[in-house]
Amino acid sequence: MNGTILKKIVFVVCLVTSLIFSFTGQQAIAEKVIRANLDSGLKQLDPIWTTAYIVRSHGFLVYDTLFGLDENFNVQPQMVDTYSLSDDKLVYTFTLRDGLKWHDGTAVTSKDCVASIKRWGKKDGMGQQLMAAADKLEVVNDKTFKLTLKYPFGMVMQSLGKITSNVPFMMQEKHALTSPDEQVKEVVGSGPFKFVKEEFQPGIKSVYVKNEAYVPRKEPASNTAGGKVVKVDRVELVWIPDPSTVANALIAGEVDLIEIPQADHLPRMRAAKGVKVENFDPLGNQGVLRINHQQPPFDNPKVRQAVMWATNIETAVRAAAGNDPDLFNVCPSVYPCGTPYASGVGSQALMEQDFNKAKQLLKEAGYKGEKIVVLHCTDDYIINNQTLVTGQNLRKAGFNVEMQAMDWATLVSRRAVRKPASEGGWHIFQTWFNGPDFLNPVEHMAVAAACEDSWFGWPCDAEIEKLRAAFGKEADLEKQKEIARAVQQRALDVVTYVPQGTVYQPTAYRAELEGLLKSPVKLFWNVSKK
Repeated sequence: MNGTILKKIVFVVCLVTSLIFSFTGQQAIAEKVIRANLDSGLKQLDPIWTTAYIVRSHGFLVYDTLFGLDENFNVQPQMVDTYSLSDDKLVYTFTLRDGLKWHDGTAVTSKDCVASIKRWGKKDGMGQQLMAAADKLEVVNDKTFKLTLKYPFGMVMQSLGKITSNVPFMMQEKHALTSPDEQVKEVVGSGPFKFVKEEFQPGIKSVYVKNEAYVPRKEPASNTAGGKVVKVDRVELVWIPDPSTVANALIAGEVDLIEIPQADHLPRMRAAKGVKVENFDPLGNQGVLRINHQQPPFDNPKVRQAVMWATNIETAVRAAAGNDPDLFNVCPSVYPCGTPYASGVGSQALMEQDFNKAKQLLKEAGYKGEKIVVLHCTDDYIINNQTLVTGQNLRKAGFNVEMQAMDWATLVSRRAVRKPASEGGWHIFQTWFNGPDFLNPVEHMAVAAACEDSWFGWPCDAEIEKLRAAFGKEADLEKQKEIARAVQQRALDVVTYVPQGTVYQPTAYRAELEGLLKSPVKLFWNVSKK
């Protein structure tokens, strides 16, 4: 073998070796991306301005919280390092942990936290109760702030640690000073992912990349508590509204996770290679038929009662979940069944549908066939199916119903409109909440009746608000249960909303994903992708 041939062989070997190492290196550094189809498309970006769960999911990616809940729903510190309560139970002192930085590189300070709590406290029902009990919320130094109460309030930690909408996410002070009735224009959090503004396609796709500067807690991840360790490079929330299309995409490996797979597709997904179906939320989703108390004829309680007599919980849950008894619970309680305050008090109308009773109430109220505008969300199958059933029931009861079809993102904006239905407002819409939203009277925004400060629909009832305030001050469990039952009875009497039972919603996901957390919220830290 002469030198020239030897040189050529060495060159070829080196070239092949180089290509092999290059290919291997490219594989090694290939991005790990999770593509998830959650409950709807993301259009709004401010999780304080709206209670929409897709915006809450966006919030947990980008923002951080002072406290979290572990999988047993115990409150645990998150951004907070240490905290204390004075002997008279009136002064809470909180100190932030080291290493907290905003995505623009500046340090998180107690000023940011104080402003964030105050903004959230104007919007959220539980936050409103906390702020009513607060005398002062003030900065001590850059890392410490203090909450002084007017009277002992037993829900302070539960309020700051709540994990469902509205979540008390921490924002930079300059953003937190924005009115809660206006959306924050910029997305700058301190959480484990960064929002990629340049790739945002409203209602279609939102992109998040790993925040390399994030310092997680040392405890194991558990629900929203513990270490938020990010194990992928990117998370892409992609919205595919058609249930069949998104099911096919999961089976084909084009998406990695579906938060709300349609019940009809579950058997096919369970049988598909490389797909898992699992329920991560034992409390389930609580159905809500919401009525606009400010718009005639629903400013009359008898008309609202007619709606209740026209509906039926079993019909509602079967419309959403089909006939699989593992996927629903005919539960008439306003609090999740199986939790401490669950009760059947005042629920006769929910269980004994009576169209004649509904018609009689409409007659007594003087209803003359005015058009009732029902906002019909068509891209969430639970809401879509329950709204169709509600429309049928209302017509049978004698209502003149107009169903107005729209996607969920549009409904989220529309439900904030206070004008008459003829001018772009509304009378009724259907939705659902995660169980932790409804655990107690203070947290339960659908029974809250604080008039203009209430959740969309704006019920106004001084008796309910007096009872909710009493619950927050009470420490004895049996007395709390008594108050909770009284709240339920009154809420169903004045019909702040019509409960629609419980639907248990499994998640469908690719087997390549590991580490999904037990939580009513879809969380993307602790999740790896093979």
